Amino acid sequence: MAVICAQTDSDIRDCWRVLVQLRPHLAEQDFVPVVRKQFAEGYRLAFIRHEGTVAAVAGFRVLHNLAWGRFCYVDDLITDEQVRSHGLGAELLQWLSDFATAEHCTRLELDSGVQRFDAHRFYLRHRMFISSHHFSRKL
Repeated sequence: MAVICAQTDSDIRDCWRVLVQLRPHLAEQDFVPVVRKQFAEGYRLAFIRHEGTVAAVAGFRVLHNLAWGRFCYVDDLITDEQVRSHGLGAELLQWLSDFATAEHCTRLELDSGVQRFDAHRFYLRHRMFISSHHFSRKL
Protein backbone atom coordinates (compact mmCIF):
# COMPACT_ATOMS: atom_id res chain seq x y z
CA MET A 1 0.00 0.00 0.00
CA ALA A 2 1.17 3.49 -0.73
CA VAL A 3 1.73 6.22 1.79
CA ILE A 4 0.08 9.46 0.68
CA CYS A 5 0.80 12.96 2.00
CA ALA A 6 -2.44 14.84 2.60
CA GLN A 7 -2.78 17.98 0.57
CA THR A 8 -6.47 18.56 -0.05
CA ASP A 9 -9.14 19.31 2.53
CA SER A 10 -10.74 16.01 1.50
CA ASP A 11 -7.52 14.09 2.31
CA ILE A 12 -7.31 15.83 5.69
CA ARG A 13 -10.99 15.21 6.47
CA ASP A 14 -10.58 11.50 5.61
CA CYS A 15 -7.84 11.20 8.27
CA TRP A 16 -10.05 12.45 11.12
CA ARG A 17 -11.86 9.13 11.69
CA VAL A 18 -8.55 7.42 12.52
CA LEU A 19 -6.73 10.31 14.18
CA VAL A 20 -9.59 10.92 16.61
CA GLN A 21 -8.84 7.46 18.07
CA LEU A 22 -5.56 8.96 19.33
CA ARG A 23 -6.80 12.51 19.90
CA PRO A 24 -10.43 12.11 21.06
CA HIS A 25 -10.77 15.81 21.93
CA LEU A 26 -10.68 16.76 18.22
CA ALA A 27 -14.06 17.84 16.91
CA GLU A 28 -14.69 16.81 13.31
CA GLN A 29 -15.83 20.28 12.24
CA ASP A 30 -12.60 21.85 13.60
CA PHE A 31 -10.21 19.24 12.22
CA VAL A 32 -9.42 20.66 8.76
CA PRO A 33 -8.86 24.26 9.97
CA VAL A 34 -6.64 23.06 12.84
CA VAL A 35 -4.55 20.85 10.54
CA ARG A 36 -4.28 23.66 7.98
CA LYS A 37 -2.98 25.96 10.73
CA GLN A 38 -0.40 23.33 11.68
CA PHE A 39 0.56 22.92 8.00
CA ALA A 40 1.56 26.60 8.06
CA GLU A 41 3.90 25.71 10.95
CA GLY A 42 5.58 22.81 9.10
CA TYR A 43 3.28 19.95 10.12
CA ARG A 44 2.59 17.26 7.54
CA LEU A 45 0.02 14.51 7.48
CA ALA A 46 0.64 11.14 5.82
CA PHE A 47 -1.77 8.25 5.56
CA ILE A 48 -2.37 4.77 4.17
CA ARG A 49 -5.67 3.64 2.70
CA HIS A 50 -6.75 0.03 3.26
CA GLU A 51 -9.70 -1.22 1.23
CA GLY A 52 -10.47 2.35 0.15
CA THR A 53 -10.54 3.87 3.65
CA VAL A 54 -7.85 5.71 5.58
CA ALA A 55 -6.48 3.13 8.02
CA ALA A 56 -3.21 4.58 9.36
CA VAL A 57 -2.18 8.21 9.89
CA ALA A 58 1.01 10.02 10.88
CA GLY A 59 1.38 13.70 11.67
CA PHE A 60 5.00 14.86 11.66
CA ARG A 61 7.40 17.74 11.08
CA VAL A 62 11.08 18.33 10.38
CA LEU A 63 12.75 20.48 13.03
CA HIS A 64 16.15 21.60 14.30
CA ASN A 65 17.31 21.87 17.89
CA LEU A 66 20.54 22.02 19.83
CA ALA A 67 20.17 18.51 21.27
CA TRP A 68 19.67 16.57 18.02
CA GLY A 69 20.35 18.88 15.09
CA ARG A 70 17.94 18.19 12.22
CA PHE A 71 15.31 15.59 13.14
CA CYS A 72 11.84 14.38 12.26
CA TYR A 73 9.34 14.63 15.10
CA VAL A 74 6.24 12.45 14.92
CA ASP A 75 3.36 14.25 16.62
CA ASP A 76 0.76 11.61 15.85
CA LEU A 77 0.96 7.97 14.77
CA ILE A 78 -2.13 5.78 14.81
CA THR A 79 -3.57 2.77 13.03
CA ASP A 80 -7.34 2.28 13.00
CA GLU A 81 -8.20 -0.11 15.81
CA GLN A 82 -10.17 -2.24 13.31
CA VAL A 83 -7.05 -3.09 11.28
CA ARG A 84 -4.24 -3.18 13.82
CA SER A 85 -1.68 -5.97 13.48
CA HIS A 86 -1.96 -5.93 9.68
CA GLY A 87 1.43 -4.24 9.17
CA LEU A 88 0.09 -0.77 8.37
CA GLY A 89 1.71 0.90 11.38
CA ALA A 90 5.04 -0.75 10.57
CA GLU A 91 4.75 0.39 6.95
CA LEU A 92 4.01 3.96 8.01
CA LEU A 93 6.84 3.99 10.56
CA GLN A 94 9.27 2.71 7.90
CA TRP A 95 8.04 5.39 5.50
CA LEU A 96 8.66 8.04 8.19
CA SER A 97 12.19 6.70 8.70
CA ASP A 98 12.86 6.75 4.95
CA PHE A 99 11.39 10.25 4.65
CA ALA A 100 13.53 11.52 7.54
CA THR A 101 16.65 9.99 6.01
CA ALA A 102 15.90 11.60 2.64
CA GLU A 103 15.43 14.94 4.44
CA HIS A 104 18.90 14.56 6.03
CA CYS A 105 17.51 14.12 9.52
CA THR A 106 19.73 12.38 12.04
CA ARG A 107 16.88 11.13 14.24
CA LEU A 108 13.24 10.12 14.30
CA GLU A 109 11.63 11.21 17.57
CA LEU A 110 8.21 10.81 19.14
CA ASP A 111 6.53 10.95 22.53
CA SER A 112 4.02 8.36 23.64
CA GLY A 113 1.60 8.58 26.54
CA VAL A 114 2.67 6.52 29.54
CA GLN A 115 -0.59 4.52 29.40
CA ARG A 116 -0.09 3.33 25.77
CA PHE A 117 1.58 -0.01 26.54
CA ASP A 118 0.70 -1.62 23.19
CA ALA A 119 2.20 1.34 21.35
CA HIS A 120 5.37 1.10 23.46
CA ARG A 121 5.77 -2.59 22.56
CA PHE A 122 5.30 -1.66 18.90
CA TYR A 123 7.97 1.06 19.03
CA LEU A 124 10.45 -1.15 20.87
CA ARG A 125 9.89 -3.96 18.31
CA HIS A 126 10.75 -1.44 15.58
CA ARG A 127 14.17 -0.53 16.99
CA MET A 128 13.09 2.59 18.85
CA PHE A 129 14.25 3.06 22.42
CA ILE A 130 13.12 5.04 25.43
CA SER A 131 15.54 7.95 25.54
CA SER A 132 14.06 10.34 28.08
CA HIS A 133 11.20 11.33 30.31
CA HIS A 134 8.92 14.06 29.05
CA PHE A 135 7.62 16.53 31.64
CA SER A 136 4.76 18.96 31.19
CA ARG A 137 2.71 21.51 33.05
CA LYS A 138 -0.74 22.76 32.10
CA LEU A 139 -0.92 26.54 31.97
